[in-house]
Amino acid sequence: MTTNMFDEAISSAHQVRLQLASDQDRYAALGTALRARPPGGTVTIARGSSDHAAAYMAYLIMARSGQLVTSLPMSLLTLYQAPLAIGQMLAISISQSGRSPDLVEPMQQFQRAGATTVALVNDTASPLAAAVDWAMPLHAGPELSVAATKSFICGLVAGARLAASWGAQNDFIARIDGLPEALEQACQHDWAEAIAPLLDAERLMVIGRGPGLAIANEAALKFKETCGIQAEAFSAAEVKHGPMALVGDAYPMLVFAPRGPAQASLIALAAEMRERGARVLLAAPTDVASRDLTLATAPHEDLDPITAIQSFYLLVEAVARARGQDPDRPRHLSKVTSTR
Repeated sequence: MTTNMFDEAISSAHQVRLQLASDQDRYAALGTALRARPPGGTVTIARGSSDHAAAYMAYLIMARSGQLVTSLPMSLLTLYQAPLAIGQMLAISISQSGRSPDLVEPMQQFQRAGATTVALVNDTASPLAAAVDWAMPLHAGPELSVAATKSFICGLVAGARLAASWGAQNDFIARIDGLPEALEQACQHDWAEAIAPLLDAERLMVIGRGPGLAIANEAALKFKETCGIQAEAFSAAEVKHGPMALVGDAYPMLVFAPRGPAQASLIALAAEMRERGARVLLAAPTDVASRDLTLATAPHEDLDPITAIQSFYLLVEAVARARGQDPDRPRHLSKVTSTR
């Protein structure tokens, strides 16, 4: 018997294929509008997994287009009524449900102030979709498991499409179109050898860097909510500061080392942590001999984090079941979280 989380994760390639077959003209029009009226600044507005998708999108926008992007603490508007100068801004929200007040209210304020507002949202009949200038559907379909999987992956893809459309990067757009096949390949990689080291783990570190740091944060969140493991994500550039003091004999560490400029430092960190006695699980492509888990490669290295999280979702679902947890119904959590 499979879980909803497994079924939904495995369907990600299909849902991404549906998304990529839709809204091409709308993304192109959004890109044209952003180039015609460059924003004075860009903020993302999201919570949980969606905030991790926003961080990945922000990295692509900043690295590929040179536009600074920051994550907005929503309470500045919803609780503290800070007098922010938001009229010339671009505000981008990402959400599966589009129903949390701390997403909807700030986007309404941005829109009233004359900012450009965009929502990458799965429920296009939601209050969030109604509160923005540009509602871009995720096309993830209904998601029953509390732990987001396919909606997160569709959010990553939508963020990549937005970044590519803003920069009129037609080659990158064409590469994105090859993602469904790469996601299907990612589902075929067997990460079962990671189950035993994580079976009794109470805490672990998840390491990433560059666009892969957003994936490390998402993986740490999923370990918490589905497995009850106190997992924390760190950049490979930061872990040697305070977090290094936690590393002892057999301390579990999952290191994501996809292709790109950060890969060499991640592989080197994995080797150093092994020397310190940590139980390292290095996820890397087939050309990395020291890998423990194989990462599928995407049509472009900037898209590799998307295939990485696809393989991870199947692992964490299996770890949760092996630990006697129901990944569809984590303790104390619900699908829609309402905060202000």
